[in-house]
Amino acid sequence: MSPRRPEPAPAPRPTLYSVLRRIHLGVALIAVITAGLLLTAIGVTALRVYADHNLRLVARSIAYTLEAPVVFRDQAATGETLAIIAASEDIARAQVYDADNRVLAEWQRPRQPQLTGLRQTLGEWLSMNAVEQPILHQAQQVGLLRVSGDPRNLLQFLLQGALGLLGCLLLTAVAAHYLASRMLVQIVEPLRNLMRVAHAVRSERDFAQRTPPARIAELNALSDDFNGLLDELQTWQNQMQHENRSLAHRANHDALTGLLNRAAFVESLEHAVRHAAANHEYAAVLYLDSDDFKDINDRHGHASGDAVLVAVAQRIHASLPSGDTVARIGGDEFAVLATALRSPGDAILGAERILQALAEPIALPDGTSVQASVSIGLAVFPVHAQDSQALLHAADAAMYGAKRRCGGIWQSAEPRLDVTL
Repeated sequence: MSPRRPEPAPAPRPTLYSVLRRIHLGVALIAVITAGLLLTAIGVTALRVYADHNLRLVARSIAYTLEAPVVFRDQAATGETLAIIAASEDIARAQVYDADNRVLAEWQRPRQPQLTGLRQTLGEWLSMNAVEQPILHQAQQVGLLRVSGDPRNLLQFLLQGALGLLGCLLLTAVAAHYLASRMLVQIVEPLRNLMRVAHAVRSERDFAQRTPPARIAELNALSDDFNGLLDELQTWQNQMQHENRSLAHRANHDALTGLLNRAAFVESLEHAVRHAAANHEYAAVLYLDSDDFKDINDRHGHASGDAVLVAVAQRIHASLPSGDTVARIGGDEFAVLATALRSPGDAILGAERILQALAEPIALPDGTSVQASVSIGLAVFPVHAQDSQALLHAADAAMYGAKRRCGGIWQSAEPRLDVTL
C-alpha cells in the first residue's frame, strides 16, 4: 500500500489591512483619474467652443473692416487690410471673394514647423471648420470672407494642462500607499470633493468651484494641484470671454465715434419696430447728413474731419434722451432711433434739439473753429412706413429733401408731420 500524499497547504488569506489598502488604493486612483479625465474633457470641449465663437467674432470684425475695399474691388487694399488684421489673430488662412465669387484677396500664415505624432493628432481634432462671413454694404452682400482657425496656441495650452494633470496623477500614485493606511472616511471624503467639483464644472461650466482643504497632506496637495488646474482654466475662460466681448463691441460699434454701426442700428431698428407694432406705439428714425463735411476735410485735413465727426456724435448723443439710440451709419451720416413716443410730433422736438446743439461752432485741433450743420430727415412708424427698412428709406429720402431745400434744417417724410399736426 502506497503512502498518502500530504495535502497542499492552503494559500494564506489576505489580511483586512491589505484588502482595505488595495481597495482604498483602487478607489483613490479610479476617482482621481476619472475626475482628471472629466475635467480635461470638459476643459477641452469648452475651450474648443470658445475658440470657435472667437473665430466667428474675428470673421465679423474683419468683414466689417473690409467693407470699403471690397465694394470698390480694390485688391491691394483688401489684401493689405486682411494681412494686418489676420496676422494678429489665431487665423491660419483667410480668403475674400467679391460679389461674383472670385477671389479678391487671400492670406495664409507663414509656414511653421510641421506637427508630428500626438501633437498632429490633437491639432487635427482641434482644427475648426472654416467660417464664412458675408461682407455687407447697405444691407446688400458685396462679398464673402472665409476664415480658417489656427489651433496652435490652443494646442500649446492644452498640452501644458495635460502635463500638469499628469504630474497630479503621478503625485497621487506616490501618495496612495500612505493614504491606504488611514481611516476610510479620511480617504473617501477628499475624493468625493474632487468628484463633486469635477461634476459641477462639467454640468454647470462653473470654473470658480474649488475643492476644500483635506486633513491628509497628500490629498490636500492633490486638491491644491486640482485647484491650480481650475485656476488656469478659469483664467483662460475669462480671457476668452474678455476677447469675445471686445470683438463683439468692435463688430457692433464705430471705431472713431464709439456709436453703433449701421448693422447694429438696423438690428435695433427692427426690434424697435416690432415692439412698437405689438404695443401700438410710435417709433421714429432721424437720418442726419453733414452739409459741409467734404469742404471741412479738404480745407483742414482728415484729422480735423475726424474731430468734427466725434464732436457731432457727442452733441447728438447729449441732446437726446437716454433711451434714444444714436449710430454712425456712413462717413458723415448719422441716424437716431427714438422709441416710445407719445405722438409723432415728439420726433420733431428731437430734430430741433439736434439742430440747436449743432448751432455752436466746433473747435478744431489747430485752434480754428468751423460750423458743422446737418440736414435731418425724419420718419415715424407707423405714419410713414410699416416696416423698419421702409422707415429708414423714408427718413433717408426726407433728409435729401431737406438738403435740396437749403440744408441745416429738418424735413418730415410724406405725409408731412408739420402739416398734419
